[in-house]
Amino acid sequence: MNKKLLIVLTNTAKYPDIKRATGLWLGEAVHFVDAVQKAGFTVDYVSPAGGYVPIDPHSLQMAPDLDWQWYNDKAFMNRLGATLSPGQVKADQYSAIYYTGGHGVMWDFPDNQPLQELTRRIHERGGAVAAVCHGVVGLLNIKLGDNSLLLKGRRVTGFSNTEEKLVELDKVVPFLTENELGARGGEYSKADDPWAPYVVEDGSLITGQNPASSTKVAEAVIRYLNRQQ
Repeated sequence: MNKKLLIVLTNTAKYPDIKRATGLWLGEAVHFVDAVQKAGFTVDYVSPAGGYVPIDPHSLQMAPDLDWQWYNDKAFMNRLGATLSPGQVKADQYSAIYYTGGHGVMWDFPDNQPLQELTRRIHERGGAVAAVCHGVVGLLNIKLGDNSLLLKGRRVTGFSNTEEKLVELDKVVPFLTENELGARGGEYSKADDPWAPYVVEDGSLITGQNPASSTKVAEAVIRYLNRQQ
């Protein structure tokens, strides 16, 4: 296993049907990347269309100091402005792929076949497939070499219906993440308390429920990759 991870980010800057900005939930990238880089890994950033990645302004409202530190890092922000497109990425260069969230991903992650193919190839080489919060919708339609769904029969978590209702966006999103994970055969579970960190590890598939879970997802990915050495 090499020491390079691929971070997937949204290009969607606005909810299609309401006048409200969306984009990357900044902490879900920052907290994961900060942890894996401290563990000796490097990262590349990819998005469905490549290029510019918007940041959801709501993710800054209660952002901790670490998020602001990265937000003020010009090198990091420049990378968000010039992400790779899937066609520029070679799957065999990465030991893991990690899907970040933010509501924007609901529109550009689920049906992106080049990202699905990258994920399948990383998975079938023994790499980790990880996602947090809404980012898990990027896993919904991934099919493996035998044409079975990646999620079928696998233990998984992601943004819950309860949390979606609490942020009052359950009628705005095109579908509910928890419902669709179950519809794909995923064995969904969640924390007893909304917003509490919660991570599910099913072999190489590692998922987190909400923004607070990002660091714990990173720690689980690091443990998995270290076991593969």
